[in-house]
Amino acid sequence: MTERDAPRRRHRRSRRRRRARVRRILLVGLVVVSVLLTAGGWVTFQGWQARSHLVNAAGLAKDLSAQVLAGDVARAQRTLAALQEQATAARGATGDPVWWLGQRTPYAGDDLTAVRQISVAVDDLARLAFPTLLRVDLASLVPSQGRLDVNRLRAVSAEVSSADQAVRQTSERLRAVPTGGLVAQVRDAVTALRAELEQLGDLTSAADRGARLLPPLLGADGPRTYLIVSQNPAELRATGGMFGAYAVLRADGGRIRLAGQGNASQLRNFDPPLKVGPETRRLWSDLPGIYPADVNLSPDFPAAAALYREMVRRRTGTTVDGVLAVDPVVLSYLLGVIGPVTVPDGPALAGSTAVRTLLSDSYRDLDAGAQDAFFARAAAGVFEAMFTKTVDAKALLTVMRRSMQERRILFWSVRSEEQRALAGTRLAGQLPDKDTVPTVGVFLNDGSGAKLGYYLRFSATLTVGDCQPDGRRELRLRVTVHSTAPRSGLTESVTGLARSGDKYTARTFVSVHTPSGGAVLTGRLDGRDTAMGGGTDGRRQVAVATVEVGPGRTRTLDVTLLTGQNGAGTADLMLTPAVTPWTTQIVTAPRCEQ
Repeated sequence: MTERDAPRRRHRRSRRRRRARVRRILLVGLVVVSVLLTAGGWVTFQGWQARSHLVNAAGLAKDLSAQVLAGDVARAQRTLAALQEQATAARGATGDPVWWLGQRTPYAGDDLTAVRQISVAVDDLARLAFPTLLRVDLASLVPSQGRLDVNRLRAVSAEVSSADQAVRQTSERLRAVPTGGLVAQVRDAVTALRAELEQLGDLTSAADRGARLLPPLLGADGPRTYLIVSQNPAELRATGGMFGAYAVLRADGGRIRLAGQGNASQLRNFDPPLKVGPETRRLWSDLPGIYPADVNLSPDFPAAAALYREMVRRRTGTTVDGVLAVDPVVLSYLLGVIGPVTVPDGPALAGSTAVRTLLSDSYRDLDAGAQDAFFARAAAGVFEAMFTKTVDAKALLTVMRRSMQERRILFWSVRSEEQRALAGTRLAGQLPDKDTVPTVGVFLNDGSGAKLGYYLRFSATLTVGDCQPDGRRELRLRVTVHSTAPRSGLTESVTGLARSGDKYTARTFVSVHTPSGGAVLTGRLDGRDTAMGGGTDGRRQVAVATVEVGPGRTRTLDVTLLTGQNGAGTADLMLTPAVTPWTTQIVTAPRCEQ
């Protein structure tokens, strides 16, 4: 072979190597594509299976909840077994190596991860939370034969705490799942499950807290004494209503008895005033420290309760371990469960008529002194009946939860460890020190010196607005006040001092508390700029507007606010409970990019 043929041979060998390389690349590519197509088909198949199992599990979870609340333990056990089977299958369908690989692919990876997290969450609830909750006897959480069995309650405390921990841990993991890039169906499923877990967490945390706190509060470790205060929303105050009548309750070994009663007028005025905080003084001067009826001009219930406790101690010598506040609406809810209650020297109370009897008829039929005495006997009588009558556990727990959600039951304990356990709950009656979502407070105080609050109806709309360059967010609050008062025929007990100038026109001081770290930008009443008093409440700004509304009229207050540096697309409202529940709406927006 000549030297001239050598380059030709090298070229042929190079060409053969290139062809072999191409064949290998094509073969590898074909294998990869085949694997991906097979994996994609497998993931799709598994996804449909997971979806089917999750849909079944959701329906079973709803059935289980209804059966537990109805006390149908046998059916609930069967439903739980079926729920666990479906939840385990969903977890298995999203837990194999192919699904794991799919979670790391572009585009679909986030959705597959979210479906996996939903499956894990439902399975954890079915295995760790629901069985424990099913073992808890609802009857152990309500009084029986005149007392609450505190030893039995303590026995279930560990199980309730375990269930609550499982719910909270599951909820935290699901909150960590990003939803921004998910397809609509998966995003909606994550959002819906988060909401369900939040509601379930409210129940389990309340049950856990109750199981731990109720035994010592009800005298399991020694007698306790409390004030039960009736808040009167016919004359509004920030926490719900003027502190009028009170009763002294003694708790010992789970049994409660009435030990005395009184009213705010008997406590008289205090000169010199009791000490109030500097921020409260700047907004309301020394009024909370002078007049027992004004201790709760500020929405801080622990501060109001401590003031009232000290006033009772100074005037009567009675020292109590805590203060429980309720209103006539709570009593009406409870009466709907326990049945009518006869009140000594007064009309009988029934669920459907209690609010009208206490806040309207009594002013027509009784003088001022008799009204306060009747309120005190009514509150004590209802709670005594709750402890002595046989009541339906499910119904009682339902109305208690509703009352606490509406902030109609508030409690303060002198013991710091008990008060810390209540912190952050609606029962504590405080705005949070730090917002997880921007929280706006709207609190009401009567400025008429009258009892026209019975005729007022309130609504609030909070709209989440634009994101600001500094990380804050605009909120737009609209509060409407409508009066259903008649134009004539009310007694002087109702029309009172008529500080608005017309005895049928209600004057209400509306205090708007910004989110933590926020600010008030503008205020308008019926579309016109309005003067608003100002102050602070911790890290919140406070603006106070005066709203006067005559019979049949409606006034509208619009306030523009800024949040602190919080990009959340939702917000929360904390409101003074009125005679009828507020009509509220929160208009959300996409989360701000931080």
